[in-house]
Amino acid sequence: MQRPSGIGAFQFVVLSSLRASQLLRGCLPRVDGGHKSTVIAQLEVSQGMVKERSPLDRDEHADGPRVGFETTQPTPAVDVT
Repeated sequence: MQRPSGIGAFQFVVLSSLRASQLLRGCLPRVDGGHKSTVIAQLEVSQGMVKERSPLDRDEHADGPRVGFETTQPTPAVDVT
């Protein structure tokens, strides 16, 4: 599995694990296939469907800073804590 250019190995693992946590809690996967949540998360990150979000980025609907990552397609918001 190729990680996108500009994303280090550690960052790839962190983003994939955060996304896998969301998938395990019931978020819908962005890729097709009968893979485990960890593999689906890695595929999503490697295909650019998940982007890192700065802790200083603010959501127009939230009062505090958002931490974690965002998907490139709109879905119901799930905060990773």
